[in-house]
Amino acid sequence: MTNETQPSASSAVDLPGWTHVYSGKVRDLYVPSATMTDDDTWTGDPLAASPEVLVVASDRVSAFDHVLEPGIPGKGELLTTLSLWWFDQLRVPNHLIADHGLDGASRIPAAVAGRSMLVRTLDMFPVECVVRGYLTGSGWKEYQTSQTVCGIPLPAGLQNGDRLPEPIYTPAWKAPMGEHDENISYERTVELVGPDVAAELRALSLQIFADASAIAEAHGLILADTKFEFGADRETGVIRLGDEVLTSDSSRYWDGEAYAAGTTPEARMASFDKQIVRDWLAANWDQQGTPPELPAEIVEQTAARYRELLGRLTAL
Repeated sequence: MTNETQPSASSAVDLPGWTHVYSGKVRDLYVPSATMTDDDTWTGDPLAASPEVLVVASDRVSAFDHVLEPGIPGKGELLTTLSLWWFDQLRVPNHLIADHGLDGASRIPAAVAGRSMLVRTLDMFPVECVVRGYLTGSGWKEYQTSQTVCGIPLPAGLQNGDRLPEPIYTPAWKAPMGEHDENISYERTVELVGPDVAAELRALSLQIFADASAIAEAHGLILADTKFEFGADRETGVIRLGDEVLTSDSSRYWDGEAYAAGTTPEARMASFDKQIVRDWLAANWDQQGTPPELPAEIVEQTAARYRELLGRLTAL
């Protein structure tokens, strides 16, 4: 992640009882201030030292490895609400503190209430677990040249937006700050995390995708693809689902009715994610230098789609 894509520490708010330790493209991480030394001269890794983390979702939006301006109003709360809803639906261990919704909620400062998760610290695996159920995005681009997606052979004659014969697992390596994530083979995943963990990450990812796809379909939606992140519980070694899950930022959702009736890829893939931002940016920026500011109408359309997805899935 380059300096121009990495939010500055000043983008995070001061929270009583918590110390800001990291800002990603969308989220800010805090640890209890008691984790730090009294004289604030801590030089170790505070995430390694703290058993819990406050994850605060901002309104920042990113695309093509850049944080864009302006943000999407209310996005942080929408993402957090949807993640918490999905964590409740899924049959896998996750990183939420057990009392997050009860006593844990009272520990979340009022300034970030509604857009924060109190979670246990996991030893995260350096793998983004991507599952694709439909041919689209970078997968479609690769398919047109090699009839593969992330090196996995697919049948001939597929079109943009087509459903794949079965979901495919296409992991990516989470690169260190300053570098880009890159697609990797399953064999490379084995090298990174070992055969047992690699097999469990793949099985968990495909299971979650199947369960979530069925839930989305019941709400008139198609889950086209998504990505998961997992980590090991430091006390038990259990693999837990972490980060966000099945949000508009990490997933592609399409309208099921529009997909069935659509005669073009654009009509079929009526999107409930930040594809609006990606499409506008691709048409108005050559990916050189600083990206242009998002127009007000793109910001408003994106916020509306995020709200609609949350409403359709959760009836909130």
